[in-house]
Amino acid sequence: MHQHIEWDAPGSASVAEHFKKDPDHSSQPDPGDIISARYQGAMVRIKVQAYREDDAVSIGEVAAIIDTKGGRHQSHHKLEVGHIVRVPDDKRAMETPPKED
Repeated sequence: MHQHIEWDAPGSASVAEHFKKDPDHSSQPDPGDIISARYQGAMVRIKVQAYREDDAVSIGEVAAIIDTKGGRHQSHHKLEVGHIVRVPDDKRAMETPPKED
């Protein structure tokens, strides 16, 4: 069973929007790929186990949770490293560099 997460909107870092501008490249991840999404302000990296093309959703294991300063955490709110999650294509986000002090 997967952990239900309400992902943050990716805004200008949207993977789906990026690939709409460049239709010659596919944005569909393969098993083993690492994708990113945002949750409650943190960047979450997910190792893809499967991709459901019919509903455009990646299913995978949370590999890392990274705060805005680049710090890594084992958990963030109700999400933990190791949880299995579903990430719709429209919630995937490009990585952004951590904010510097």
